[in-house]
Amino acid sequence: MIRFFSDMAINPLLLTGVIGGLLSGVACGVIGPYVITRRIVFLTGAIAHIVVGGVGAVLFLRYQFAPALDWLEPLHGALIAAILAAVLVGLVQYHVKERLDTLIGALWATGMAVGIMLVKVTPGYQTEIFSYLFGNVSVVSAADVKLIAALLVVILIVVAFWHKRIFALCLDEEYARLQGVNVLLTNIVLLCLVSLAVVALIRVVGLILVIALLSLPAAAARQMTRRLFPMMGVSIILCALLTTIPRAAVYGSRIAPESAIVLSAAAVYLVSFGARQLKRL
Repeated sequence: MIRFFSDMAINPLLLTGVIGGLLSGVACGVIGPYVITRRIVFLTGAIAHIVVGGVGAVLFLRYQFAPALDWLEPLHGALIAAILAAVLVGLVQYHVKERLDTLIGALWATGMAVGIMLVKVTPGYQTEIFSYLFGNVSVVSAADVKLIAALLVVILIVVAFWHKRIFALCLDEEYARLQGVNVLLTNIVLLCLVSLAVVALIRVVGLILVIALLSLPAAAARQMTRRLFPMMGVSIILCALLTTIPRAAVYGSRIAPESAIVLSAAAVYLVSFGARQLKRL
C-alpha cells in the first residue's frame, strides 16, 4: 500500500484513478440507497448490460467512419445507451406488470449480445471491450475524470430537486400516486440517475460488476440505519473507502483491483449483516 502512494507521484494515472474512484464512489453512494429501497437491483443490472450495446456501437462506428468519428469515445456511447435503456426499462416496468422479469431479462441479454456482436466485427477492438466489461481503474484518464465529475454534478442537482418525489416513490408507489406524484416520470428520472451512476462506475469496476458496487455498500449502510439521508452518508463513506483502499492494498500483485473492490464490498456487507444479526440475538 505504501508503494502505491509513493508511485502516485511519478505515475499520473494512479492519481486520476483515485480521483475517478472517489467521484464514482460518491455517485454510487448517493444512488445506491434508492436502488436498495426501491428494490430495483435487477433493473440496474439490465441497464448496465444494455450499455454494452452502446459501447460496441461506438467502437464499430469509429472503425467504419474513421477518422471522422475519432472524437467519439466509448463512454459517450455508454451514456447515450444508458439513458435510452433507463427510459425503455421505465416504460416497460410501468406498462407491463406481468412477466416483467422475462422482458427485462430479454433486454439484458439483447443489449449484451448486440455489443459483443458489433465488437466482434470490428477488427482490433476485441480486447478494448473487456476494459469496459470488467473495468480498468489503472487507465482512468483526465478526460474520464472530467466526465465522471460532470455526471456526479448532474446526479447531485437532480437529487436535490427530486428527492422528495423519489423518496415517496421508493417508500410506497400507491401512496406517492395518491399524493399527486407522477409515478412514471419520477421512476424514469430515478432510472436515469441509476444509468448515470452506471456510466460513472464503468472504469472502476466495469459493467459486469457495477451491480455489486451500487447495491452492497448501500445494503451494508442499511444494516446500520434505516433513515435515507444517514444511509446515503454511510454509503458514500463506504464507497469512497472501497474504491481506494482495496486498490492500494493489491497494488503490484497479481490480484485485479476491480475484483478486490467488489470482494471487499461483499465482505463489508457480510460483516455488517452478521453484526446486525448478533445484535438482534
